[in-house]
Amino acid sequence: MIVKMLHEKGLRSEHAYCAGAASIGLSILSWAGSLKAEPGGDLSRADRWGIFVGEWAPTFFALGLALANYEFAEK
Repeated sequence: MIVKMLHEKGLRSEHAYCAGAASIGLSILSWAGSLKAEPGGDLSRADRWGIFVGEWAPTFFALGLALANYEFAEK
């Protein structure tokens, strides 16, 4: 139901896969940015930011798979 609605709104599996790949890059950037924002601080703050953003990638990839299955079944 949700996948059908997202597909009808124009979201395709390629979009979700690109968002997953981008979130991996953003995870690395947020980790590095947080590390530089607090020089001399402990590493745990940077790790938390990197992990927080890194958790988005599996969600986007799973959504991409669901959309790909829906697109395949629609043909």
